Amino acid sequence: MEFGAHLKTAGGAYKAAERAGEIGADALQIFTQSPRMWRHPDLDPETAERFRAARTANDIGTVTCHATYLINLGATDDRIYSKSVEALRRTMLAAQAYQADGVVFHLGSHLGRGLDAALHQVVPALRIVLGEGNKRSKTRLVIENSAGAGNTMGLTLEDIARVIDELGRPKRIGVCLDTCHLWATGIDIRDPGCVEELVSELDERIGLDRLVCLHVNDAALPLGARRDVHADPGDGLIGHKLSVMLGHPKLQHAAQITESPGPGPDGPDKTTIAALRRLHRAGVRRHARA
Repeated sequence: MEFGAHLKTAGGAYKAAERAGEIGADALQIFTQSPRMWRHPDLDPETAERFRAARTANDIGTVTCHATYLINLGATDDRIYSKSVEALRRTMLAAQAYQADGVVFHLGSHLGRGLDAALHQVVPALRIVLGEGNKRSKTRLVIENSAGAGNTMGLTLEDIARVIDELGRPKRIGVCLDTCHLWATGIDIRDPGCVEELVSELDERIGLDRLVCLHVNDAALPLGARRDVHADPGDGLIGHKLSVMLGHPKLQHAAQITESPGPGPDGPDKTTIAALRRLHRAGVRRHARA
């Protein structure tokens, strides 16, 4: 099992890999551009090489690159749609240069039309991105479940499975499940029965092999709030019962990466990673007793 965090890249992406090593993480997520801007900087090959070297030196296993939050593959504005496809395409190219395991992204909003009405936009966009760069690259496009605000797509596993099916189920499409997003949509992951149903649905509709990572985020708002406000693992309303999901036997292949605020201005630290590991151990013990 790998445990990690989304870390800042100030000073260069390699700094995030070094920081991961310092805090005891062996998985990492980064942005390849500002999460709230369209412009993606050109990636210098030396920058990518330096990141790869730092990743190896610090024993970092799974690496994911999170695409900008502005992406909306359901946009009815042609300009926004084109920018969305280009942003995702550029993130894929950068992630391939970093030899990342995946590009985590949100599908965006169907703007009240429903997923079916937006599929004719979503599917071609993802095909374009999958066709970019090195065709032999193992970097996957990783669809993250949404928290439910603003007519977002990917709210349910059924939605995500529909997109994957329409694409023809290519190998390089993966998924990421965010614990805070699940909670926000009304799935009580403190309940072992609910978690069991969720894992069974994931296996049946999508396939457990497509699960690249869990975003382990506690929640600052009540169950079903449809808003994504993170707390540090174990310190929010889900609390220590995050362990119910983290320790599930069928999820042990997926890296556990937190996007929590952390205890200070530098974000997650050693105590954050230690908390992840404690929750995981408690979950494994819980399932062993069941």
